[in-house]
Amino acid sequence: MSDFRREFIEFAISRNVLCFGEFKTKAGRMSPYFFNAGLFNDGDSLRKLGRFYAKAILAAQLPFDMLFGPAYKGIPLVSSIAIALAECGNNYPFCFNRKEVKDHGEGGNLVGAPLAGRVLIVDDVISAGVSVGESVRHIHGSGAVPSGVIIALDRMERGNGELSAVQEVHLAYGIQVTSIVNLDDITNYLGTTEEMGSNLRAVKAYRERYGVGQQ
Repeated sequence: MSDFRREFIEFAISRNVLCFGEFKTKAGRMSPYFFNAGLFNDGDSLRKLGRFYAKAILAAQLPFDMLFGPAYKGIPLVSSIAIALAECGNNYPFCFNRKEVKDHGEGGNLVGAPLAGRVLIVDDVISAGVSVGESVRHIHGSGAVPSGVIIALDRMERGNGELSAVQEVHLAYGIQVTSIVNLDDITNYLGTTEEMGSNLRAVKAYRERYGVGQQ
């Protein structure tokens, strides 16, 4: 596991974004861990989060010309990522959408730089791919091309079928989905800390029951 991935897991645990215990998922499964990116809710944590995204984007060498953040969660994410990338010498334009179309002023439902070229979509997690689908429609509607998706966590978990939500997005839109960390990274991290032994066993059992391989 690269250093920034381990640091991100420790950061998420320290902010109670990544918790261990028993949590019921939308699918009705009892998960031994829970990830709530909404708890990155102050200036310092958002600054650090943007830097972790930037490290993952640069490490993956993703080809893109600009960033897009779907409303609402994607708005602070795309802003912090654009700032973090600029801080390390990579200045990219960004755009986000409104949920409601504005009928005055400049109008429309897109804010920021015009969508053009290869567009990298940013989000926290992908659970059903709905947000990605909406983003792809905005991008295609502007004559641009979706080039990939960057998320914080890939749960590597089956949906209703045999594929994960991430794999379904890749299959549906033909674009790469990259994450800062995935469930394998979390499992590897738990294996390095003695106090996390019970959590490791629970996560491994959940992974064996509901998990999928990497795309």
